[in-house]
Amino acid sequence: MNRRVVVTGIGMITPIGQSADESWDSLVNGRGGIGPITLFDPEGLESRIAGEVKNFDPTQFMEKKAARRADRFTQFAFVAADEALTNANFEIVPGKNDNVAVIVGTAIGGITTLSEEFETMYQKGPRRVSAFLIPMMLADMASGQISIRVGARGVNYSLVSACASGADCIGEAANIIRRGDSDVALAGGAEAAITPITMAGFAAARSLSHCNEDPEHASRPFDRDRDGFVMAEGAAILVLEAAEHAKARGATILGEIAGYGATSDAYHVTQPDENGRGAAEAMCRALEEAGLRPDEIDYVNAHGTSTPMNDKLETKALKRVFGEYAHSVPISSCKSMIGHLLGAAGAVEAAACIQAIQHETIPPTINYTTPDPDCDLDYVPNVARAAPLRAVMTNSLGFGGHNSSLVIRRYEEME
Repeated sequence: MNRRVVVTGIGMITPIGQSADESWDSLVNGRGGIGPITLFDPEGLESRIAGEVKNFDPTQFMEKKAARRADRFTQFAFVAADEALTNANFEIVPGKNDNVAVIVGTAIGGITTLSEEFETMYQKGPRRVSAFLIPMMLADMASGQISIRVGARGVNYSLVSACASGADCIGEAANIIRRGDSDVALAGGAEAAITPITMAGFAAARSLSHCNEDPEHASRPFDRDRDGFVMAEGAAILVLEAAEHAKARGATILGEIAGYGATSDAYHVTQPDENGRGAAEAMCRALEEAGLRPDEIDYVNAHGTSTPMNDKLETKALKRVFGEYAHSVPISSCKSMIGHLLGAAGAVEAAACIQAIQHETIPPTINYTTPDPDCDLDYVPNVARAAPLRAVMTNSLGFGGHNSSLVIRRYEEME
């Protein structure tokens, strides 16, 4: 059917805000949310900093019983989904819920619960393991639990493509609506992977920053002195609708998912393609689906992890796609403030792009002080920039060679 897909609601919970508005306010003002780990004692870990969601009490958003039976990543997803539906002024009611999809991704899933129950089994024996271990740890449970919670009976599943998961969920949800399988979708990602085992694992893979004494400046995408990403947690959910469905109910349209491209590097389990070919192809596919030329993109929200390898190769990929225009288009990384939310990162960054279009403001890349010869583009250093934004691109890249790119534009009626 190839219907147009629009965004009518945004929900976010991040290290810099417990709502979409709070998170945007921090982003546009360059306020970071990275600090020492408090969720557990990080003594002995190489990296002891993270982007934690501050003062989070799930019982403020759900009943105690429901909170006890949901892993932290699912709790975050609940919060973001509730806000997104409220923001969209959309109520899911019986009889009109069969065409509401829920597609929510994660990279790690319920690792907090799994870690706790391993400890229980080793200390107290297998009979003391929780009966809720499996339904709390499964990667699809944020999506499944949201569906149950709000009564959405349409397409329901989770995509796992490492750090591209959230973006892929939005792209695939848009495809579901385009082909007519659903009229509405809740789509995004959730992550709560700040645990001893994940921190130790990423450190062993030499992925994390070691700036333990200066956490506020640890995430420094595209800066010459970057030394790794900073783990973070949170969630973002978008309400997507077929344009005609949104207009029929008088919804406020925040933006349009105009293009989506996804590829695989088929190269290495953790490293990007050394020439940036896979990421470049994903961007080209998203542009083609959107019907836009590279020079019609007004802003790129980069994957920008702050690892030496990613930022250099993403810059190379941007040059492959945009040519000389790569030196003119503004590029920034939200991860400089939020850290890396893994499977939720692409969803948070897509939400930030919609907010950027709405406010005609580009969030900065903070902590950018020392230029890198391999990263020589305009990364909107340290201070937000006012700019008219008609079309923007956001990139997400993941371990395993996953590449995902979304083109989001201001909604305009076709002539």
